[in-house]
Amino acid sequence: MKKFIYSLSTLVTFLFVLACTDHESYIPEPESFSSEPFVSGLKSPVGLTMDDKGNIWVTEAGTGNDNDDASIAMITPSGTKTTFVAGLRSITNQGSTEGIGHLLYRDGKLYFLHGLDGRLYTADVSSFKTGDMPVSIDDIPSQDVATYIKSLALVNPLNSNAFDLVFGPDDHLFIVDAGSNAIFKRDKTSGELSLFTHFPEASTGVDAVPTGIVYDGTKFFVTILTGFPFTPGDAKIYQVDQDGNYSDYKTGFTTLSGIVLSVNNRALVLQHGIFGKGFEEKSGRVLDEDGNTILDFVSQPTDIVRADDKTYYLSSYKDGTIVKLSY
Repeated sequence: MKKFIYSLSTLVTFLFVLACTDHESYIPEPESFSSEPFVSGLKSPVGLTMDDKGNIWVTEAGTGNDNDDASIAMITPSGTKTTFVAGLRSITNQGSTEGIGHLLYRDGKLYFLHGLDGRLYTADVSSFKTGDMPVSIDDIPSQDVATYIKSLALVNPLNSNAFDLVFGPDDHLFIVDAGSNAIFKRDKTSGELSLFTHFPEASTGVDAVPTGIVYDGTKFFVTILTGFPFTPGDAKIYQVDQDGNYSDYKTGFTTLSGIVLSVNNRALVLQHGIFGKGFEEKSGRVLDEDGNTILDFVSQPTDIVRADDKTYYLSSYKDGTIVKLSY
């Protein structure tokens, strides 16, 4: 009997210690961010990704006007910028500079989308370092994705803007196309594309315009920007299962332009801005998945990446900056 009582007491003590340890190791969700400058002087930054050395990679849409000055750069943790590839097509469409989309780093390779050219590029950046000369875009392997996307005629008139990407189940690559309002699956072995899901209109006659995608290990979360007139409250976060079935996750947002998962796999999203005569000054925000403001007065944010448990980097398309966020 004494042995049983002793064993029971030991078990209770162990469970208590375990519970305390779990509680102490829990990292709370951000309720507000502090912001500090990281890098400036960028030409309309769009996408961010981080490599395994702590470098930030950024796509710059350029200045438009057919100047072919879109580019991709690597920025060290200390803020030193080195251009990886330059001279990519850049145009102005309805007042915004367009061309290049988002990018994604994995195992020494950089995957990036150029929606204007309709191509997915896969670059080996494992040996690229600060101070290296830029590589030629012609030397980077690429795949035509727009031809297949347009062949499905998902929207009228035909449109494709391959914009964001993420690795999902079984290491297949999933591509968000903002022009055709769809997600496409790229087979990891064959590279073959297939339609994964197609989103409905945000409201009558208004395109959904998916912009950001993340995968939490079981399902995808996708942000919806909506098309003109960018009505407040019409944007949302969809959840998409592994079979491509979508459903509303959170609604009531405005012009969502990006998404990242917190350390607890909760969504943080970007409000690009309030649209009036153009996007209103400093009307962008970082929000939690319940719509609470974590950072206010941002100039047209386009992407956010998590560097560690409580540190993020945020790009501003309008200001041409990346700032470091912490809490």
